[in-house]
Amino acid sequence: MIQNSRALLRTTAILTATAALLGWLLWTTGTPSPHDAKAATTAAPANVTTPDQAPGQTIKLGDGDTMVAALLRHDIPSDTAYEITAALEAAGANLRSLRPGDSFLLHRDDDARPTMLVHAPSAWLRFKAINRDGRWKVERSTTKPEIRVEMRQGEVKNSLWDAVESGAIAPSALLDLVQIFESEFDFTADTQPGDRFNILIETRYADGVPVDFGRILAAQYVSGEQTLTGIGFATLGGAPERLSYYDAQGNSLKKMFLRSPLEFSRISSGFTYRRPHPVLGGVRPHLAIDYAAPIGTPVWAVADGVVSFAGRNGGNGIQVRVRHRAGYETYYNHLSRLGKGIRRGARVEQKQIIGLVGSTGISTGPHLDYRVKHGNDFVNPLSEKFLPGKKLDAAQLPQFTQQARALLARLEQDNALQLTIDPSWQGKP
Repeated sequence: MIQNSRALLRTTAILTATAALLGWLLWTTGTPSPHDAKAATTAAPANVTTPDQAPGQTIKLGDGDTMVAALLRHDIPSDTAYEITAALEAAGANLRSLRPGDSFLLHRDDDARPTMLVHAPSAWLRFKAINRDGRWKVERSTTKPEIRVEMRQGEVKNSLWDAVESGAIAPSALLDLVQIFESEFDFTADTQPGDRFNILIETRYADGVPVDFGRILAAQYVSGEQTLTGIGFATLGGAPERLSYYDAQGNSLKKMFLRSPLEFSRISSGFTYRRPHPVLGGVRPHLAIDYAAPIGTPVWAVADGVVSFAGRNGGNGIQVRVRHRAGYETYYNHLSRLGKGIRRGARVEQKQIIGLVGSTGISTGPHLDYRVKHGNDFVNPLSEKFLPGKKLDAAQLPQFTQQARALLARLEQDNALQLTIDPSWQGKP
């Protein structure tokens, strides 16, 4: 009897987990293109309709369209089209924000006269314009997001963007993950096939339908023998919805220096004391890291500091130099142009854009020549041990420790469940 009960429990657990997995897979079919890193986290439902709207006609805006133009194109009288849009705007609808591809729902009676128009600019807001006795009245309704904490996983095949292409994570959530560990890990130089990540992330639902992602509460990134852990925590004095990230011991993951001065590039030449020079010939030191990137790629300051030089400097082309604390100075060479407000004496913040990638000076093609000087010597940016991040205030450590343990236990539990469902797991949630 005991054995039968245990078997039944195991079967029930597997069926429940499998149902959850299949539900997620159905959702991920709508993940946006990985090439649009600034796109919304998931494809937001255009105009969510309810059963009473089913007979309506969906009208999609074309290039240069306004709602009035789209209505006129579908044989709605001019005065009616203007009455509808005026009523919508009076109710707070921002029709100027409409873009090609946006759509709305139009209902007609048996004589093809318009009776109702539904405009849903987002999953959280809907306007319903209704013809009542020849006058258009608008009902405005809002949906409060339901926030669920869910786990996402991914694995690198060729690049980190594989996780986006597989549907494991949306572009903006991937960028949030990179920002958590950008002081600890150079995703340009150190990412390799087989790297994997697990994150606990807030997912916002509208009427039971997933719409987009919110904050990452906890994250782990595994590369070879290295495991990075980040725990989100709202510090005293900060906005409660804004999280700072710490390792499991409460040390801030935001270091003095970022590991890379640009995002998702490729190292074309490393730091060495003997390199055949591609233009001048001979063997010369190359005390820099070269990042191959298209012209115009933003270059940011790796740390807070003061600009010590900005302009043309011989073979370095357009160059920016920034002085930092503890005797460090960074060099950014071969830029195509300077960033806004970048001049000698200007203060810059970590991750502020100081210029754009170019090929000025002695250069064989578009790239960034990035150098770090400590005192009188150039050092290898990839191996230099920069100043560590600050430790969390002692008064907050007990609360943080309790929260970190709970989040890490959830990560491990959910990860073990995924592996139990599919032993051949390849990064798919």
